[in-house]
Amino acid sequence: MFSIRDTFSSFSVDDLDMAQKFYSEVTELETELSSMGLRLHLPDGGKVFLYPKQDHRPASFTVLNFIVSDLSKAMDQLKNKGVEFEYYEGLTDEDRIFRGIAQNRGPDIAWFKDPAGNIISVLQEAG
Repeated sequence: MFSIRDTFSSFSVDDLDMAQKFYSEVTELETELSSMGLRLHLPDGGKVFLYPKQDHRPASFTVLNFIVSDLSKAMDQLKNKGVEFEYYEGLTDEDRIFRGIAQNRGPDIAWFKDPAGNIISVLQEAG
């Protein structure tokens, strides 16, 4: 087995300045801009690295999940910062929430996109 010293996840964006503004102001994560890209410092000590890509195409899947204790409150706070939540036919309700807890199918989840079009979720687990 190889010896792992640390880990991080990464995904591309089309504009580092817009990404830094969004992730620092809207999600309120600590960000660190370098010549290589943008590092996001997550609350649990994890890191995500965003790198510029000229031919960037938004991910068609969720690249980052924020776990919260109160989904409705978190959604209201994000909406107040200009976030628009996604509606997925047959999956989310009129409030744009997947109600997994009530259906015993996982957490309640709402999805939104970052300025580069990457899909982000905010979710509340049962209990």
